[in-house]
Formats: sequence, structure tokens, C-alpha cells
Amino acid sequence: MSEIVKKWGLPKELFEGVAKGEQLITITAEKKRFGKMVTVIKGLDGKDINVQDLAVKLKSKLACGGTVKNGNIILQGDHRRRALELLVKFGFNEDNIEID
Repeated sequence: MSEIVKKWGLPKELFEGVAKGEQLITITAEKKRFGKMVTVIKGLDGKDINVQDLAVKLKSKLACGGTVKNGNIILQGDHRRRALELLVKFGFNEDNIEID
């Protein structure tokens, strides 16, 4: 029997889908030291989604390095468009994802 999430009264598998649909995510590119570009994914709620696991999946698919700091995923390189495609593939709502 599936574990029930008290917040929604849904099985854990369904709750993760609902939580992904509600996230308001911003994907930006920033220039760091020595002119290096990084992609920053902000707005992920660490309570509802395993941000560390999502970062590992993104780094694997994008073939880049990165980290999680303060609930934000930081990826080495400019991967804004591809990160959007992957987040949608992972179940996030495309209408709630903004690219700057």
C-alpha cells in the first residue's frame, strides 16, 4: 500500500505530480568569475521535491557539472533551453517555467 501524504491526502506518487505542477520556476544564465556562464534554476520547493535528485538527473542529461545551493540548482554552462525541455519531460508544468 502506498504512503499517504497528509498535506493533500494523496498517495506519494500522485502528490509528487501535483507538487511539480505547482512550482513557479525561473531559469536564468549568469556570468561568473573569469567569464564562465552558469545556468541557475530557482523556485523549487525542497519540501515537496527532492532538489538534489533533480540536480543529479539534470547534470547527467546535460553532461555538465553543477551543485545545489540554497534550494537553487546551479549548472555549469548555458543550458536554459535544454533545461526547460528536461524539466517539462520530468513532469513540471511548462506554463509555470520562465526563462530569463
